Amino acid sequence: MKAYGVNELRKMFLEFFESKGHLAMKSFSLVPHNDNSLLIINSGMAPLKPYFTGAEKPPRTRVTTCQKCIRTGDIENVGKTARHGTFFEMLGNFSFGDYFKHEAIAWSWEFLTQVVGLDPERLYPSIYENDEEAFEIWNKEIGIAPERIFRFGKEDNFWEHGAGPCGPCSEIYYDRGEKYGCGKPGCTVGCECDRYMEVWNNVFTQFENDGKGNYSELKQKNIDTGMGLERLAVVVQDVDSIFDVDTLQALRNKVCEFANIKYQQDDAKDVSIRLITDHIRSATFMISDGIMPSNEGRGYVLRRLIRRAARHGKMLGIEGNFLSRLSETVIEGSKDGYPELEEKKEFIFNVLTKEEEKFGKTIDQGLDILNGMEEEMKGKGEKVLSGANAFMLYDTYGFPLDLTKEILEEKGYSIDEDGFKAAMEEQRVKARTSRKVSNYMGKDATVYDEIDPSITSEFVGYDKLSYESDITVLTTETEVVDAVSDGDKATIFVEQTPFYATMGGQEGDTGVIRNADAEFKVEETIKLLGGKIGHVGYVTKGMFKVGDKVTLEVAPEERADTCKNHSATHLLQKALKTVLGNHVEQKGSLVTPDRLRFDFTHFEAMTAEEIAKTEALVNKEIQANLPVVTKIMSIDEAKKTGAMALFGEKYSENVRVVSMGDFSIELCGGTHVANTGEIQAFKIVSEAGVASGVRRIEALTGQGVFAYYRNVEEQLAKAAALLKAGTHEVCDKIEHLQAEVKSLHSENEALKSKMAQGALGNVMDKVTEVKGVKLLAAALEGVDMNGLRDLGDDRGEGDGHPALDQGADDEHTQDGSTLGDLAHQTAGEVLGDGGADLVAKLLRVPQEGVTDDVPREEEQQRTGDAAGQGQGSAQCTQNRAKGEPEGGVADAGERAHHTDLDALNGDVVNRSTVGALLLEGEGNANDGGGNIGVGVIELQVALKSGNLVILAGVELLDRRDHCEAPAAVLHTLVVPRALKELMTEANLLTVSLGELNLVLCHMYHSPPTRNRSECRRAGHRSHRPCRHPAWPDP
Repeated sequence: MKAYGVNELRKMFLEFFESKGHLAMKSFSLVPHNDNSLLIINSGMAPLKPYFTGAEKPPRTRVTTCQKCIRTGDIENVGKTARHGTFFEMLGNFSFGDYFKHEAIAWSWEFLTQVVGLDPERLYPSIYENDEEAFEIWNKEIGIAPERIFRFGKEDNFWEHGAGPCGPCSEIYYDRGEKYGCGKPGCTVGCECDRYMEVWNNVFTQFENDGKGNYSELKQKNIDTGMGLERLAVVVQDVDSIFDVDTLQALRNKVCEFANIKYQQDDAKDVSIRLITDHIRSATFMISDGIMPSNEGRGYVLRRLIRRAARHGKMLGIEGNFLSRLSETVIEGSKDGYPELEEKKEFIFNVLTKEEEKFGKTIDQGLDILNGMEEEMKGKGEKVLSGANAFMLYDTYGFPLDLTKEILEEKGYSIDEDGFKAAMEEQRVKARTSRKVSNYMGKDATVYDEIDPSITSEFVGYDKLSYESDITVLTTETEVVDAVSDGDKATIFVEQTPFYATMGGQEGDTGVIRNADAEFKVEETIKLLGGKIGHVGYVTKGMFKVGDKVTLEVAPEERADTCKNHSATHLLQKALKTVLGNHVEQKGSLVTPDRLRFDFTHFEAMTAEEIAKTEALVNKEIQANLPVVTKIMSIDEAKKTGAMALFGEKYSENVRVVSMGDFSIELCGGTHVANTGEIQAFKIVSEAGVASGVRRIEALTGQGVFAYYRNVEEQLAKAAALLKAGTHEVCDKIEHLQAEVKSLHSENEALKSKMAQGALGNVMDKVTEVKGVKLLAAALEGVDMNGLRDLGDDRGEGDGHPALDQGADDEHTQDGSTLGDLAHQTAGEVLGDGGADLVAKLLRVPQEGVTDDVPREEEQQRTGDAAGQGQGSAQCTQNRAKGEPEGGVADAGERAHHTDLDALNGDVVNRSTVGALLLEGEGNANDGGGNIGVGVIELQVALKSGNLVILAGVELLDRRDHCEAPAAVLHTLVVPRALKELMTEANLLTVSLGELNLVLCHMYHSPPTRNRSECRRAGHRSHRPCRHPAWPDP
């Protein structure tokens, strides 16, 4: 026997039954369709139930499938044994009133023995104990000896599920050999050990159970066959378990590779390896069918699987996110049978990554808290975690109850599950009471429940906007009534109506209902259970009674605009798939007369180019005047046309298929234009994210587009009028005004500088000494940042300091040493080793990447900007030497990393401009009282007549918890009152160099700690994030 692979066996099975006249159908979604009894598809026959019950007509009386299935009933055992798993594929052949036991048994035997090549002597059939017909077939037609045919009772070999169709089963077991047996003397078919494995199960649906234990023969007998693909592969490949078959083994090995471990060397680690291998398969397939992680229903199952796998990966020592990488292996191994996995792989990877990242942010903290809870229980001698604590872990840290339970059980603890449910219900009640209603009667209104269930309505408005009908029911907000009169709020029900009710994303029609003496304004049209259509509104005049004949008139303009927007939505969906890819799926829509809204799956914001392409493609199809054709057909015929269906939508047996040329084909019950040209125009006005992995487009059509552009023109005209220019001159005018403002700003700065100088006067007589250190401090009112800086520079270049007026012609001394060397030597002579270190630090070029708060790309951008500024530094200094204002000190963040080593104006040897965020401890100070912070933003070192001169620009930040520009800038000769009052001998670092004394204030206070995201949430726009520097103590 050849050891066929999983993909080969799947193909062999489907092709075999196709040769027997079966229709090979694609696997149904894991999401049940019109079946509220199931959360997730768990068997091959589950999606075919409508065919078995007669609710729907099958496409053929013989069908074969390979159905993807998930069962989580024994999820706690997954990984602990090699027999349990959540995801599996079920091979099946089905007959709906066609063949029965003879063919089913014969074909199952033929496939296993002749196609797959299993040894007939190792195959053992079983039957229901009273099914003599099956016994005769096995014995006389297939030739199995009676002693090899096993009879089992109702518990094992009779399928039924309450009232309804049911019948006996016939299973086929394969003897895997003694090595898989339990070794007990009585070990045979039916033993719980792994020797005899069930590989095939024929269910003969031939009875009807009335629910009271009474059985009657069915007129139409059916066949339901189930065979696990992975189980068959275990037998064919002769391996120990499902985790050893080819596709799962490849996935299992990838887990080991990520964890850098080997399988079957550590039992505890093997549990985690098997669990991850199984759960990532389930998660991959669930996401491909549109299931998203959430805290309810199917989404909760998915979240639970992902987070269990993520936790066990952490236990194995796998670092970082790994599930999406594992999913690649799942897709690679299964895409032959499920090509949609390949089509949706990016979507799948994104969902997995985002969910893993979300859990990764809380798992460590949650585990720490759970550990603390364990310690608390241990100290109290308790063994049960309270429901409130379990719910807190679930609600705050994303720990599914089962995950918490699993972790605790490993350590001998349990959970108060009733208490957890009570806490959950309490939260749900709070959520319900805070939820908004959808209409004036409210979602929970029960007045409609009092209506006779036999009352129904028929929609006749696809080609009519006016229609006559009889009133069947009237209700107020609180009760069913016989009549309503002027001013009453009410709901009117009629037999037939042209009003479209809100459903499928299309907003219901509005309009009026009239009779000879009365009028009713319809504000909303709603669809209720039982096919009832309610016209909600109020009576504007007269009275209406049950039985009155009325005329119903839909507002024509609103309906026409709604049709345009709905048809445009179809075009938009197809255009998005074309531009962005086939992973795009509708997640919601809203169609109203004035706009359309479309939600779709996509994991990043659309670029301007993508939006433009999408918009252009829709407009192209509008201009093509494509005919909009509606056809009624069966759901199966519709699927064959390639019509797109809305995921999760319930469709009747016959559906409306709306096609727009060859461009778009969709299942849709809404109203549409006759041809796309009626839409006139299409304009996307916004694109944004609304949920994880879901984007939203809002758009306009027809007159809405023209109104949009009229508004744009009006705004442009207003701007032109304010600028006293033509609309075509607006941009040029704005550029001219910006240049004018810049020039006026420079003039203003120059005037303020002169005013500041006049205000300061002759201050040299105010110089004081502190222990031999000369200090000049002055307070000026009304002088801004640039004025203080310029004033300080001017004072430093004259006024009693003639030594500063002489410049060095070169940045090197006569003996060839650099001025940096001289500065270091001079400082050492004057201040000692400590002073030399200080000067060295002031001279040192700041290193890039000092702070981790600046992203790499931003840091690179700033570096580039600074490099550009460096080219203009010499010209800037020359301008200032001529008395021209520099235009203000450049923002510290913008000048980060900038260093200009050229000689500037013959005197500046080394000019280092650094951003406040990139300074070390020596560069910033504060007043210690929480009022101000000071940071060095500019350093200049020059040689003046043999004297070393260090000029330090200081940035003063007020404490408004902000990230904006400095409140003022100080230079060495000017100190504001706030600092002057705080200067003490302990707070001064003094550098005495010849005739010049430099005093640096060394008082530290960092602004409140903020990271970049906190800064932005606070509404701050500066490109400089707040930082908590590691300042030294004062």
